Amino acid sequence: MNFKEALNNISTFIFDLDGVISDDKFYFFDEKPIKSFNLKDGYALQLALKKGYRICIISGSHSEAMKNRLEILGISHLFFHQHDKLQCYTDFVSTEKISDEEIVYMGDDLPDYEVMKRVAVPACPNDAAYEIRSICKYVSPKNGGEGCVRDIIEQVMRCQGTWEIGGW
Repeated sequence: MNFKEALNNISTFIFDLDGVISDDKFYFFDEKPIKSFNLKDGYALQLALKKGYRICIISGSHSEAMKNRLEILGISHLFFHQHDKLQCYTDFVSTEKISDEEIVYMGDDLPDYEVMKRVAVPACPNDAAYEIRSICKYVSPKNGGEGCVRDIIEQVMRCQGTWEIGGW
């Protein structure tokens, strides 16, 4: 099955946080580390939720500010401090009763590798690690934190005719 055909079966998006939703930089505000969040990614995430897609975040790190932002968008499947992402993934798909063939997983580095080998559409930002890029069905032209999340969400929704303004 080619990339575009696989998009027709997608019901669930799973994203890593650092290097995908946020870039790989830390900024400091009042001596507290903060991360940036692309507004177009935010728009696509909330739209996908409104259209009935599942959104899940599996991250090895934790940012209270990022957690708050994701909750404001309506994302409830938030898994932080996950050092065994494959186990977290397995638990999530079992609980939600979904199959690998329904999932896009966008990751950028080695902790995402094992999960990405299982899903229908492994995807990554343009600046992902070589090993991740080598197993992806789709490499976004956008870097992490710079619109790669919207890119893959929009592609799925356009293929399925659920994007705001028609399909392709």
